[in-house]
Order: sequence, then structure tokens, then C-alpha cells
Amino acid sequence: MKTQVTELFGMHVYTDKAILVGEVDDVLLDIDGKKIDALAVGKLNPELADSKGHRGLLIPFRIIKNVGDIIIVRHISTAFRSTKDDKSP
Repeated sequence: MKTQVTELFGMHVYTDKAILVGEVDDVLLDIDGKKIDALAVGKLNPELADSKGHRGLLIPFRIIKNVGDIIIVRHISTAFRSTKDDKSP
């Protein structure tokens, strides 16, 4: 399935543990490689991401698992803070 880059703007981004990360603000393109390099995600879930004064995160395209009505990314414990409901090691 092909998706227009403009359709990604405003989409909600969730981890594969069903935790909201934020919304897509921008898309970084690798023009030479003719591919998406990363998604710039804003409106971050304050319980998940430690923004350290930044307004967003860059999510590398290689960790995106699925794009549909929402975007699902792999949950990486070093990138995302654990939430109160997340009891996994």
C-alpha cells in the first residue's frame, strides 16, 4: 500500500504497547535514497517521552512497524520512559 507523505501529517503515533507517543508534525526525507528518513513527532505524551525542553522527537523510519489510520512504532525502553501501567521489564 502506498501512502502520500502529506497524509502522515497530524497522524497519531503509538508504540506497539498501545501507548500514545504524539502526532506527526513533519517528515524528513532522504532525497538521494528516495525514502523517508524519520518522522518529527510533536504534541508528545508527557508521561512517555522525556522531552528535556524540546518540542518533539525524531522517530527513525526503521522502527515504524505499521502505517494505517495510526502509526505504530516499536517500543524502545531506552527512548521512551516507562508509564505507570507498563509493568514489563
